[in-house]
Amino acid sequence: MLIYEDGDSRSDIQLKEDAHAHSRYPPSTLSDSSGPRGEKELAEKYAAAAHGEVEVGVLVSEADNAVREAKGKIGRALHAVTAQLARWGLEVNGIVPIPEEQRTERRLYQFFFVWFSANANILTLSAGTVGPAYYSLGIRDSFYVILVVDLITCAFPAFFSTFGPKLGTRAMVQSRFSWGYYGAILPSLLNVLSMQGYLVVNTIIGGQTLAEVSGHLSATLGIVIIALISLAITFCGCKVLHWYQTLIWIPNVIAFIVMLAVGGKQIAQASVTSTSPAPASMLLSFGSSLAATVVSWSTLTPDYGVYHDSKASAWKVFAYAYLGFFVSSLPAHMLGAAFAAAAVSVPSWEAGFGDGNDVGGLVAAILAPTKGFGKLLLVLLSLTAPSAVAPTMYTVCTSFMTIHRALARIPRFLIALVSTAVLIPLAIVGAAKFYTTFVDILALIGYWIAPFCAIVMTEHFLFRRGSYSLAAYDVPHAWSDPAHPNLPRGPAAFCALGAAVALIVPCIQQAWFTGPIAARGNTGDLGMVVGFAVSVPVYAAARGAEVWWTRRRRMGMARKESREMSEVGEAGGPRRRLGGLLSRV
Repeated sequence: MLIYEDGDSRSDIQLKEDAHAHSRYPPSTLSDSSGPRGEKELAEKYAAAAHGEVEVGVLVSEADNAVREAKGKIGRALHAVTAQLARWGLEVNGIVPIPEEQRTERRLYQFFFVWFSANANILTLSAGTVGPAYYSLGIRDSFYVILVVDLITCAFPAFFSTFGPKLGTRAMVQSRFSWGYYGAILPSLLNVLSMQGYLVVNTIIGGQTLAEVSGHLSATLGIVIIALISLAITFCGCKVLHWYQTLIWIPNVIAFIVMLAVGGKQIAQASVTSTSPAPASMLLSFGSSLAATVVSWSTLTPDYGVYHDSKASAWKVFAYAYLGFFVSSLPAHMLGAAFAAAAVSVPSWEAGFGDGNDVGGLVAAILAPTKGFGKLLLVLLSLTAPSAVAPTMYTVCTSFMTIHRALARIPRFLIALVSTAVLIPLAIVGAAKFYTTFVDILALIGYWIAPFCAIVMTEHFLFRRGSYSLAAYDVPHAWSDPAHPNLPRGPAAFCALGAAVALIVPCIQQAWFTGPIAARGNTGDLGMVVGFAVSVPVYAAARGAEVWWTRRRRMGMARKESREMSEVGEAGGPRRRLGGLLSRV
């Protein structure tokens, strides 16, 4: 928290409002410095203020989420905006972990709805269309791949969601406990870039769908509208986002049911197989692209549980999150694959789909027989796109703040504004080649997200024994201390990542590059699978060596200190005896 001892700002928020803010926000997020010392100083200032001994001005709930001192016009302006957002009850916290006593939200069903809504939409449907539209798979082959991939991969983001309530940490802050304080800078940076790319794809689909409502709307204007709605939700924070996600799935599910009712006959008449047997390489490549869309949520899910009950069962949190992902992803992926495969035999659908780059046009063509009601559903489908865009933008902000201490002091709303300003032009340009943009972004996300997940999971299960206790994760003291013994130094994670990259590159099969293993064996894109499989043993070995070396070094230092103390004691004995004789003399 920022305490401004400034007469000009004193009149903005009175002391009683400050005390109210203090009661609402966790002590660790109300401190100018992490750790007990900062909290003690803060408590002393509040005690003094309560007795009128200190003039306390505007209080902002998060030092890591604002400017530390209100110096200059920009600092004062940012401070004023952040303070106003706090007064409105909106979240202004940054990346400081939420302490256990502040993790009290008991509505665990929110873990189901936040991820059900994030995936029960046209964006997830578009991921299913990749099989027939990009890899030329039939309905049956696509369904088999979707079923297997969703069953397995939904477990990854569901597991990561447990870190939110159990540790109170954002995803990239938690990664410091496996990558090290400085090592976590790399996945934080990669996550910003990956999620920003995912924002581009999601906004394109929402904008294209909205443009189909009227000839007066272009895809460009639709992209701008979707981006601005997502920005507004991101401004509000977790509480509003959970409320939004609890309700926004309803129009999407209605739209999917209507689409199936209207287009079910055409799907039933379509061929369930492709004209030629699908090679294994195509199945694996589609599976990798699909897996990337699901597993990529792993770097988001912890962010939306940091205020939930820390005493809740990790299995219960996992179950709610897994069901949220699976129950929404499986039907949406299958609907997308079915409609894309059937579009070849339905002229109006094929025209709406264009050359496969306009998912919104395909949906509009399917709903065309419902006339006005179909237009309404199109509007709802497009305007619910922020159910996936807003959580992604929120994590872009928290990941960006984790890169460096200086960036952690930038208000989250300011980072969201910059993200939106970058997002809109990139989405407008990428809309012309949707599937190329989509597949390339998913591939790049999958290539680094697989080793990341392997490293974090290996650390948790092997070296921290699957425990979330303070002994396993000393979050209050270690999260911002690079030298803390509870944090690894980082070389083990980089060894695992280096080994993974060395084997991922030969296994890549993309339009822009095909590795030698993929080219010779016609294996398809195995980069994501290989990256995960290699990272586990390499990290386990490297981290084990680090633990052994650290323990050996500490034991050596302890023995050395013990010898020094014994030598001092032996040397001090004769001196004490001589001093006693002289005193008696």
